[in-house]
Amino acid sequence: MSYLKQLKKILASIDQHPLAGRHKLNAYYNFFFWQLRCRINKSAIKVMFTDRTFLMAKKGMEGATGNIYTGLHEFNDMGFLLHFLKPEDLFLDIGANIGSYTVLASGHIGASSITFEPIPSTFNSLKKNIEVNQLQNKVKALQVGVGSENTELTFTTNLDSVNHVSLGKKTESAANTVQVKVVKIDEVLKQERFPSMIKIDVEGFETEVLNGMPATLNNESLKAILIELNGCGKRYGYDEEKIHELLLLNGFSACSYDPFTRNIILLETYGEFNTLYLRDLDFIKERICNAEKITMFSESF
Repeated sequence: MSYLKQLKKILASIDQHPLAGRHKLNAYYNFFFWQLRCRINKSAIKVMFTDRTFLMAKKGMEGATGNIYTGLHEFNDMGFLLHFLKPEDLFLDIGANIGSYTVLASGHIGASSITFEPIPSTFNSLKKNIEVNQLQNKVKALQVGVGSENTELTFTTNLDSVNHVSLGKKTESAANTVQVKVVKIDEVLKQERFPSMIKIDVEGFETEVLNGMPATLNNESLKAILIELNGCGKRYGYDEEKIHELLLLNGFSACSYDPFTRNIILLETYGEFNTLYLRDLDFIKERICNAEKITMFSESF
C-alpha cells in the first residue's frame, strides 16, 4: 500500500471513530505528532494512554498506535471494560498482543489480570507495558498459547497483530514461525479464582480456546466475554456460528455497548469484528451505571 493510500485510510478511520471523530483536530494532531516522533526516535517511546496509564509504542506497532490516534482504538469494547471492571475482579486477556486491554484493566481500574501472548517479540512488548505501568503485582503474564489441550503448536511471527497458529503453508517459513507451549484455561485457573471478564482474540482459534474452558464458562463469576468472530475460524475448519450457539447455551447474550450513553444493546447474532457476550444483565447494568467517568479529548463518558 502506498504511503498516500495508507494516510487516507488512517485519517478515514479517525473520522469514523466514535470518540476521535468528535475531536478530529486533536486526533489529527496526535497522528501527525506521532509520525514525527517515531521518525526521530526509532526505539519504543513512552506515550500517555489514559490519565493513569502509559503505552510503550514504536512505528508500525498497530496494537498501540490506534490508541495514540483515537484515545481508545476499540472504543465501544474498551469503554465497556472500563465501565464494568472493578479492582476486586480478575480479567483474562487471551491473545493480549502488547497488552492494551490489560493496561486498562489493571493499570486504570486496578483489577488483577492473567495475560496470554504466545509470540516472543510481542510478549516482550507486553512486558514493557506491564513494567512502565508498574503492574508486576497486578498482572501475571504468560508467554503461551491457549487451546483445548496442553500441547505445543507452531505460530507465525511476522504478521504483527494478526499472528496465528500456523497451518504449515509454504509462505510460513521456519524463519517466520515459532514453537510455543499451549495451555487450557481451566488448567491455569485451578490455582486461581474465576474471572469476571475474558477477552479472546486469537485469529480464528477461538473454538479451541473455548473447548479448553468449560468449567470457566459454567462459573457464575464470569459475566462478560469479548470475542473476535470475524470469519478467521474458517482457516481451521471451524464454524463460528457454533461459538455463538455455545455461548447462548451458557446463558450469555450477544450485545454491543455505547460508552457515551452506557446502554447495552442486545443483538440477534454476532458482529463482524468483536462481539460482547454478557450474562446477568441486571448486575452488569448496575455496575456500569455506577462506574466513574473516563475523560479523553476533554470529553467524559
